[in-house]
Amino acid sequence: MFHRRLIIATVVLLAGALLLTACASGGRIVILDNPDGTGFSMDFSKFSGSSKCQLSLTAGDVVQVEVARTGGQIGLTVTGLKGSEPYIGSDLPARTFTFSVAETDEYVFRITGKNATGQIIAKNISRAEDRD
Repeated sequence: MFHRRLIIATVVLLAGALLLTACASGGRIVILDNPDGTGFSMDFSKFSGSSKCQLSLTAGDVVQVEVARTGGQIGLTVTGLKGSEPYIGSDLPARTFTFSVAETDEYVFRITGKNATGQIIAKNISRAEDRD
């Protein structure tokens, strides 16, 4: 029984790994969530493809996004699971900007890259201010 569970767990893990890498067709991307749940960072090198992560936000939250692009093209789309689109940008330059969300939702941050090298850091600065 133990061996059967081990085999099933291994198959599930391998399938999950294949699904996670299916979005990224080239290069490298590493996504790290902040331990406090207020944001994440995406570091990428010669990345071509798309990847995503999610962030829970409350109505009125302000998100700060830092884009450091040293090569290629980067696009970022932020979409709520309920259908809102608080941010859409393509061919982003290196810059810092903010946007706010109108409704409480789980938001999907989708990055697209074409031979992109750089970093995107997103953080909910409303919650950071609340902790201070």
